[in-house]
Amino acid sequence: MKILLAEDQAMVRGALAALLTLAGGFTITQASDGDEALTLLKQQHFDLLLTDIEMPGRTGLELAAWLKEQHSQTKVVVITTFGRAGYIKRAIEAGVGGFLLKDAPSETLVSSIQQVMAGKRVIDPELAMMAIGDIDPLNDKERRALRFASEGKSTAEIADMLFIAEGTVRNYLSEAIAKLNASNRIDAARIAKQKGWL
Repeated sequence: MKILLAEDQAMVRGALAALLTLAGGFTITQASDGDEALTLLKQQHFDLLLTDIEMPGRTGLELAAWLKEQHSQTKVVVITTFGRAGYIKRAIEAGVGGFLLKDAPSETLVSSIQQVMAGKRVIDPELAMMAIGDIDPLNDKERRALRFASEGKSTAEIADMLFIAEGTVRNYLSEAIAKLNASNRIDAARIAKQKGWL
């Protein structure tokens, strides 16, 4: 089974690759961020994408959404430190097959991958219950603009990165601020991050 492992923390990535290699039956290709993972996904076929959510470049959820848009057969398992409701909800919408916390036992990872490859969905029941709660008010454009703003990027830089006009960026950010009842873009990013919407 060909697995693309996307994780920006080198030690965690190395540990996961070693664990899967020991389990046997897996060929592991590693990506150190979301953009590198996307390049690899465009170049070759993988049976499974095992990805973190928060990474430089594209997030794991953005990669999952891209695969869904491409009608790809590649299955997706998300591993994260954060069990935020917004993440789980977005993961389900993006067609993610498994959602695991990084502190789960190692045998859970291998059995979850096997279940997802067999067409099942594996989400911790407690996490699934959380996902039913809050509704994410942000659209993808607002989310991306807010994410770049939270990284300290200026309106001009965000406009360049998203290939849109500065006025459009200001509109996206002010919409996000209004939807989240925030006082400014930093406050909006903080709220969205806490909820798992960013």
